Amino acid sequence: MSIREALPEDAAAVAAVHVLSWRAAYRDLLPAPYLASLDVEERTAVWRTRLAAADRPTVLVATDTEGRVLAFSCFRAWRGEALDAGPTAELAALYALPEAWGTGVGRALLAASTEALREAGFRTAALWVLAGNTRGRRFYEAAGWRPDGGTAREETGGRVLDELRYRRHLLA
Repeated sequence: MSIREALPEDAAAVAAVHVLSWRAAYRDLLPAPYLASLDVEERTAVWRTRLAAADRPTVLVATDTEGRVLAFSCFRAWRGEALDAGPTAELAALYALPEAWGTGVGRALLAASTEALREAGFRTAALWVLAGNTRGRRFYEAAGWRPDGGTAREETGGRVLDELRYRRHLLA
């Protein structure tokens, strides 16, 4: 496995990971018709635009030995209220193909993302995770992320979902 920065030509692979991961991870949280309606081609267009933008977020991909994208992460400067005295980043996405779950690819990608955030000068990082996403919450907690008390509600697929904000200090 290797980890590198995503390129615009990775858009279709990133979109496929995004859609397939959502369908598996959120099957008990979101309506089945909504998940079935997620369209890889539509997401490809979104990711192609995002990856080609001048002000794009940083997107890392984890690939297997044949170069197939197994997982991706996306991060940028935190938007909204200041969370800490120093610069804060948002880990906006981290998704892996369901077949790659439990193989260590997610842990490796999260570690690489954390290191890239440190190198970019961020002191703290935050992310949002669905309150009902037990697997995701355990994953982040095992890597040192902790809920900080921040909450939000978001409507997705016709269902209102609670989100919890997790945070991690990046400096030792």
